[in-house]
Amino acid sequence: MLRRTETMAKPHNRYTIIRYLIDAPVIGISFMAAISVVTGQNLFSLSSSDQLFTLVALVTWYISASFSKLYADRRSNKYSEEIIFILYSLLIYTIFLSSLSFFLQPYFEISSSVIFLYITFLFVFLTITKYIIRKSLHSAIFQGKLLDNVLLVGATNSALDFYETINKYYYYGYKCIGFIDDHQSKMNGCPYRGTLDTLPLILNQEGVDEVVIALPDAQNKDIQRCIEVCDYYSVKARIIPNIHQFASSPLQVNNIGQLSVLNIRSLPLDKVENKLVKRLFDIAFSVVFFVLIGSWLLPILALIVKLTSKGPVIFKQERWGLNNEKITCYKFRTMIAESTDTDHDGNYKQAKKNDPRVTRFGAILRKTNLDELPQFWNVLLGSMSVVGPRPHPTPLNLQAMHTVDNYMLRHVVKPGITGWAQVNGSRGETKMPGAMQQRVNFDLYYIHRWTFWIDCQIILQTIINIVRGDQNAY
Repeated sequence: MLRRTETMAKPHNRYTIIRYLIDAPVIGISFMAAISVVTGQNLFSLSSSDQLFTLVALVTWYISASFSKLYADRRSNKYSEEIIFILYSLLIYTIFLSSLSFFLQPYFEISSSVIFLYITFLFVFLTITKYIIRKSLHSAIFQGKLLDNVLLVGATNSALDFYETINKYYYYGYKCIGFIDDHQSKMNGCPYRGTLDTLPLILNQEGVDEVVIALPDAQNKDIQRCIEVCDYYSVKARIIPNIHQFASSPLQVNNIGQLSVLNIRSLPLDKVENKLVKRLFDIAFSVVFFVLIGSWLLPILALIVKLTSKGPVIFKQERWGLNNEKITCYKFRTMIAESTDTDHDGNYKQAKKNDPRVTRFGAILRKTNLDELPQFWNVLLGSMSVVGPRPHPTPLNLQAMHTVDNYMLRHVVKPGITGWAQVNGSRGETKMPGAMQQRVNFDLYYIHRWTFWIDCQIILQTIINIVRGDQNAY
């Protein structure tokens, strides 16, 4: 049996190269536009010093982008995350470029107004071009031009989750050609390709781009054998480890010598410096909101609520905050004043689609999330954060804490006005089986992997959802 020594060049590589190369003309155009606006000179008549600056700016950009990992493959992530990485890259870039400009003053003199306008133009053009490339990539994947063929090893729950995920989100760019397993031959419609012994034959005869190994940990010898086969045929292999018992803890793989070790880390927001950064951001963001938006928007919304339905403007509800402490959560009232939260049997009634309790204007407020705006007062008081797990009413907490795995862990941080679960579509009524568990899993993902930048991404995605509307908001 011959080892495959050559692999077919994937068309996806062209898009990767384009993502790198397209930034060069974008940088040039942005700088020329900034020079033209500030000095009024011809757009294509740069002086020798300006040309030198453009060259320095270009080299500095790719160095900065390597630090920020701007060109990492993020086709499976939301566009808002890519925008955050653009901003992060521009921050590093501005620091590097300003430092170089200071040391290279004898060779070129660029005013601060030109640099400011240049960075502004660069952000706008980068955001547009990367969106176009992203949509072109998704279109090519949808047409089947850029799909990576994946073979699953094992028929475990992890393998099933992976299979259903790549089928649901086509733009991840994966096509599962089937699975192999020694004990099961059925897995929710996924084609069965034989036992583990058939792996060499499949890799030798078919164009498999990646093998995903999802065998139980107890089959460590089989896992090692599959890895060796993938290495022999130069096929990328990934492992989905069975670490569900550690689901409540963030995991990181470290190396001690040549030994890989799973490191169960403390939570990011356990650190005092991270708590301080998040709190200062909460205060600053809330103050800016009240000054620029809340000062005029809140009175208008309050007046409309008052004029369109009887009852108080603000709805107060007991919810659970940090460490399960009870807090009073403020919202614009969106339901008729006589409505109740419980049914005749005492069970909590979640808001549902076309809920008769919701007023006409209340439906608009809930659809656009504007009913949550008074919670910025909660943020200033310190009982909530701008971003965090959404606080649930007390009856819903009492119900879910006994039926949802790791539910109470979502209260180890302050609740938020918006959160990772909400921007990923996990909001609204949780009547479907597993809906609350999915929401909690999103919350735990956020808690375990918090960074300042993920907060920025969530805020940006929330604004996008407000503009375009959320189908799960009712």
